[in-house]
Amino acid sequence: MGGASFSSQLTRHESFRQGLRDLGYVEGKNIVIDWRSADGKLDRLPALAAELVRRKVDVIVTSGGNATRAAKDATRTIPIVMTNDSDPVGDGIITSLARPGGNITGLSSLATDLNGKRLEILREVVPKLSRVAVLRPRSSNTSGDGEVRDLELAANAFGVKLQYLDVFESKDIAIAFRAASKGRADGVLVLAGGIFGAQRSQIADLAVKNRLPVIYFEDRPVEAGGLMFYGVSQFDLHRRAATYVDKILKGANPAGLPVEQPKKFDFIVNLKAAKQIGLTIPPNVLARADKVIR
Repeated sequence: MGGASFSSQLTRHESFRQGLRDLGYVEGKNIVIDWRSADGKLDRLPALAAELVRRKVDVIVTSGGNATRAAKDATRTIPIVMTNDSDPVGDGIITSLARPGGNITGLSSLATDLNGKRLEILREVVPKLSRVAVLRPRSSNTSGDGEVRDLELAANAFGVKLQYLDVFESKDIAIAFRAASKGRADGVLVLAGGIFGAQRSQIADLAVKNRLPVIYFEDRPVEAGGLMFYGVSQFDLHRRAATYVDKILKGANPAGLPVEQPKKFDFIVNLKAAKQIGLTIPPNVLARADKVIR
């Protein structure tokens, strides 16, 4: 169950299926997967979670913090496996990574200093980088304190000034880009947030319109025309989620299954997007990319 559209999640769904196949599960024979998607309308998540509870499924697998919270509110008994919650302890989803307690376990996408690394990459691509606009979501379950702290440390080290632009809803994104241009930003860093995944095409279009290089917190925006992504491999997280499902179906209690953190990171560059804003990606940066979209 996830908040994004089904079509945008196909790669992640396939990686989860692959993980199940590696463990001997054959869909339709010894396991049934009942997919649910909010199609970008996060207010639908509670109803979707309640529906899965009524169907008395054995395990609920969630993608993203909003989906996990909806599932948690819907049941305290059916096991829930997270695939990519950014900060499940900070958001109150679990009590600790080592012993999550309750009925929720899985994988966290929380990794230290990712935004510092993203800022470093922007600096390599834009040598005279001095001002960076930071798009951050503002929602009831988004703390962001840790990632902002890491970002501030990196910005101070690089001598870069940050311009924070808060986004409450989709219409705020265009306003944020206008503010970034007015503030003479040299680049844009997009923090983790479901609204940015849902509005990835809009952000890519605004980046071209304002001729601003943007680096994202996830891979889907780059596949949709964005410039760069550096971060946790969602393919790896979803594939590893199958291991938790397997353990739970074999009798393990989620309360005692430690939540694992990321092991694999990806760097993706979209040369089409670079060309649209007149940006040349240095060869040494391209050489480090796990994937280059031409």
